[in-house]
Amino acid sequence: MKGTLHSRIRVLRLQQQRTLKDIADSCGFTVSLLSKIESGKSMPPVATLTKIARALGTSVGNLLEEAQESSTVLTPAANLVASSSTRTDKGYAFHLLAAERTGKAMQPFLFIAEKGKVQPGSMSHSGEEFVHVLSGRMRYHVGETTYTLGPGDSLYFDAEERHDLEPITTQVRYLAVFVERGKKRPAKAK
Repeated sequence: MKGTLHSRIRVLRLQQQRTLKDIADSCGFTVSLLSKIESGKSMPPVATLTKIARALGTSVGNLLEEAQESSTVLTPAANLVASSSTRTDKGYAFHLLAAERTGKAMQPFLFIAEKGKVQPGSMSHSGEEFVHVLSGRMRYHVGETTYTLGPGDSLYFDAEERHDLEPITTQVRYLAVFVERGKKRPAKAK
């Protein structure tokens, strides 16, 4: 499906003959927020996009990028430097990795969070999440526990638990992989 994230959400919703209220209720947020997202006035955090994708029966990757049928996806480091990242209203930026692959069981992202720019406020979404710090240091809050993570440290948790991050250094870069529980991979065409 061509277009921007905002238009992809709207087109999918309309193709399914669903209202803003229907999708917003399914996601647990307001019609106003969904309307701002569809109109391009808001770029929500990935946790919010995950809820929208689930309500629409698709993946975050399919909302963010035009997926293609490909079983192996190479993302050269130069592409991450050359391409612009997506900055969310929460204050962090991300790159969707392996966007070209359809029917992924995982959604991998490269996140860049800067001290003083990330807005506090926990989030949650369905499934499980894996975080691996590449550079910098951060506090990662999961439920009532706070973890201090640095380069090479990782964290795996149930994403339904409220979670949030707080950069300690000027910038922290980390890999995050989201997996939905019970989501079956589509059968390969023979």
